[in-house]
Amino acid sequence: MLILISIFVVSFILYIYFKVRITNYKNPLYIYYTNGKARIALGLFISTFGMNQYLYYLSQLALFICIAFLALGIAQIVYGYKIYKHYRGEILKTEVVNG
Repeated sequence: MLILISIFVVSFILYIYFKVRITNYKNPLYIYYTNGKARIALGLFISTFGMNQYLYYLSQLALFICIAFLALGIAQIVYGYKIYKHYRGEILKTEVVNG
């Protein structure tokens, strides 16, 4: 249980860090790239928070809420990874062209 708590605290801190980091960039590619990393951190936070709540309450209602949080968290992780992967390739292409 302590591991889940530390994971969702670290992932929430990373989410805030990436969202604040977005304000420093002017290039839209870097903004989307960092937003993808923020979505991954948010998905990890939502998933671990849902699992932690189920382990704390151990009821049927908590199980349904955990499943909903896991589904939302996994969706955020998958979508964030797709964004991250796509814009990482775009950034590498522009850096090779600009040299």
